[in-house]
Amino acid sequence: RELIEELKRRGFVVVLASSSNADDLEHFLGELGAGEAVDDWTTSDDVERTKPHPAVVRAALEKAGTEDAVMVGDSRWDIEAAANAGLETVCVITGGWSEQELRDHGAVAVYDSLVALRESLDETPLR
Repeated sequence: RELIEELKRRGFVVVLASSSNADDLEHFLGELGAGEAVDDWTTSDDVERTKPHPAVVRAALEKAGTEDAVMVGDSRWDIEAAANAGLETVCVITGGWSEQELRDHGAVAVYDSLVALRESLDETPLR
């Protein structure tokens, strides 16, 4: 939630591009207390194909009203979906992928935690 709030404070529109279904995403947003913090979200229910296909990312871009975006993700599938939509990806090691694997798949930056990413935003494309 703190990362989302910091991005919002900086003037970003925050739209989640999830491959989960709507019920699962809403459950986890509720658990994190982040539902009101984000501007919008997309789920597998919104598209015919999910990551690494770019449909979920493109749907998120449409909801954000821009093509100028950066993906924050934690997996190879996030990186590939973003790249297929023409975006860079900043990764956090929370999805079971190593830093090297994420970099090998094209992450422009990798952080050990959401806290580390939040503290380093000025060093990322999210500056």
